[in-house]
Amino acid sequence: MESAIIGLVGVVARLNKRLIKLADRLGQAPSSSIPEACHGKAEIQGAYRLFDQARAEKRGLGWEEVLAPHLARTERRMAEHPVVLCLQDTTELDFNGQEIDGLGRLSYEAQRGMYLHPTYAVTPERLPLGVLDAWMWSRPLDLSESRRWIEGYERVAERAEQLPATRLVYVADREADLLLLMQRAHALGHPADYLLRAQHNRCLPQGGKLWPAVLAATPLGEIEFTLPERSKRAARRVRQALTARSENLPDGRGGLMAVTCLIARETSTPEGQKPLEWRLLTNRGVSTLDEAAQLIDWYRCRWEIETLFHVLKNGCRIEELQLGQIEKLELALSIYLVVAWRLAYLVRLGRVHPDLPASRVFDPLEWQAAWILAEKPPPQKCPLCAKSSAASPCSAASSPAKATANPASKPSGRALPSSIASSEALNRCKRFMLYELCGMAWDQRPNPPMPGSMPFMPRISLPMPPLENCFIIFCVCSN
Repeated sequence: MESAIIGLVGVVARLNKRLIKLADRLGQAPSSSIPEACHGKAEIQGAYRLFDQARAEKRGLGWEEVLAPHLARTERRMAEHPVVLCLQDTTELDFNGQEIDGLGRLSYEAQRGMYLHPTYAVTPERLPLGVLDAWMWSRPLDLSESRRWIEGYERVAERAEQLPATRLVYVADREADLLLLMQRAHALGHPADYLLRAQHNRCLPQGGKLWPAVLAATPLGEIEFTLPERSKRAARRVRQALTARSENLPDGRGGLMAVTCLIARETSTPEGQKPLEWRLLTNRGVSTLDEAAQLIDWYRCRWEIETLFHVLKNGCRIEELQLGQIEKLELALSIYLVVAWRLAYLVRLGRVHPDLPASRVFDPLEWQAAWILAEKPPPQKCPLCAKSSAASPCSAASSPAKATANPASKPSGRALPSSIASSEALNRCKRFMLYELCGMAWDQRPNPPMPGSMPFMPRISLPMPPLENCFIIFCVCSN
């Protein structure tokens, strides 16, 4: 396999081997420290030498080069769907108290760390497709930090031109409410739609403010949905009245551009609860209740990127990495972003298709490992996929409230028992992860197959991308 992937990550064979071995070890214990995950002094030295290649006086290996194969694979998965939501958000990575060169202040002067700003591709059914783009930086930054939102849209627009059969929708929260972003989308001809949560009650060219003008229009109707439980908040039913209106805003070139503002305002709020109100901006016209409801559904999918951040921080424990330099941290993050995506993929698969037999995804040793790791006896009959993923500690990474209520699902921070980690079934699944890092589908593996390799799995006939086998080595032993 090593000889077949040279050039895909753009480094020499020796570094390829180190990258593969490190991904292999982190697959066995992704929540462990790097020395704990490696087997012996030689592997520890090899792992740190790999990260040392990020130094300018060495090879200057960038995280973009390591993550590039995964970005290409994400784009291929996106091409299989009519609509893909490109979610963007920023999270702080707090390394306070660690001696790491290149870190800067965070929200507070006393905090030291860096920022991560990925673009996360998901379907409207919330099935994660992978990471599409990323920004990593520390303060101070040579250019305006708001530039990340505009450039993020530009990268999505570039993908839209390469995927003519797939409609891309850029979705972001209030920090992305930038007139410059909307003007840039207008100048490009809106190759990708945008859906932003409004932060500013803008002045209108004809006078007055945007939000009162929208609320003065006749409501399109009402929608109802269940607001999921979050930390310190129980699940509840929400009923919202939807009102939309298109207004003209300056296009930055002396003219005007049409922007639709959609306001979803909760009615009949339960006593003691804060009314749920969303104000959204989009380039799309909205004239019917169905069109407005679809945009609300798409905006609600934005929470999936918060799940990705939660898996990164609490499952992979990336804020505990001690690598000495920010460039080395960025290389590690490029690997852990792939790990976190696949964990989220498995959890969502169990929720979207709860009746899917685990045997359609895992070998017997694989789904039994989830119960063993959760310190439960494996069932005699093959369970459903949702139960297999629920038994895994990785379920706690996406549902902290449930993890608190169910101690068995809390992150264990342990590697698989050696009797399981050494099994051929799990070793084969780890290779799927390595192929993802190298930008290769399993059916593109070198011939002849590697010793002990698994025959190509046929695609699952479900409304989802082809399942390149969930590599359980990351799913059941992580977190």
